Amino acid sequence: MQKHFHKLAKISIVCVYLIIIAGAVVRMTGSGMGCPDWPKCFGYYIPPTEISDIQFKPNHSYKEGHVIQVNDLFYFANKDFTTGDSLNLKNWQKNTKHEYNSFNPTHTWIEFINRLFTAVAGIPILILFIVSVFLWKDKKYLTIAAFLVILGMGFEAWLGKTVVDSNLLPYKISIHMAGSFFIIAMLLYCIYKSKEIKSSFKPVSLFKNVLIFSLLLTLIQVYIGTQVRQFVDEQAMVNSNAALWLENPNLAFYIHRTLSILVFIVNAWLFIQLKKQRVPYKLLNYIMIVLGLEIITGIVIYYFNFPFTTQPLHLLLAAVLFGLQFYIMLQVMSKPKSQTTN
Repeated sequence: MQKHFHKLAKISIVCVYLIIIAGAVVRMTGSGMGCPDWPKCFGYYIPPTEISDIQFKPNHSYKEGHVIQVNDLFYFANKDFTTGDSLNLKNWQKNTKHEYNSFNPTHTWIEFINRLFTAVAGIPILILFIVSVFLWKDKKYLTIAAFLVILGMGFEAWLGKTVVDSNLLPYKISIHMAGSFFIIAMLLYCIYKSKEIKSSFKPVSLFKNVLIFSLLLTLIQVYIGTQVRQFVDEQAMVNSNAALWLENPNLAFYIHRTLSILVFIVNAWLFIQLKKQRVPYKLLNYIMIVLGLEIITGIVIYYFNFPFTTQPLHLLLAAVLFGLQFYIMLQVMSKPKSQTTN
């Protein structure tokens, strides 16, 4: 059973990273409000594909929550009913939750696919928790971690609704990202603890402290990065020329850029220390590769005016970096009692 748990945890974390990619694409394309409601999209399980789908239709059956657009405003059906020959707004509730009242089929389907990814990812995570229940007697910590993942996914789903209702308030988007990192951490814990491997490496306190510091630096960088992204979004709303979005950047941009140097130096120090002791921690090799790619994508974004896919890749690399650092921390901090196999 523990073998199945281990594989399910791996599948689950891949799904979470796919969700992060999908979410980054949503943010990059400005599709966050592609669906004005949640969990449905324009009141439908399968969203509309053209504007005629959300225009008033006489003698048509509408379900509660279905959306129509009238005079550049969205109206939600407040009950199940069949329309007459003309529009009667008494059966409709005007959208007052947010200012978004535009229909863009591309944005709608990008947001819908993002939600679909999230729903699909919930399947292996739910199965992971069910399997963990059978491990409760001997591995209670695995059941607790799997339950926290379920809670995290539920919180992210609820927060996703409030993000839509709030018209994409930046601080809620930042909390949304923090929630995904928490889920990654719990899943990595599940992966590691379901297959503990003894290590002869006994790091000194300085190494452990610097490792923790590097992880905190990454989290700070991600948070500041969301502030930079908020600034860019605001610039994009008033100017379609990407070359001007960072012409006069805010303070968060300079802090983010400067901290990237410190992040690289700290992780390079960790890498050098392990090489000196000839410790085969391959994950630190991957960390240096990811850091290099992260810096390159940041340079490309700034100097080449936000090429398509670079922003999602930049965010994905940050999430991968956090995952690698957290897993190494588990290896360094844990004291396995036994060796287990697949």
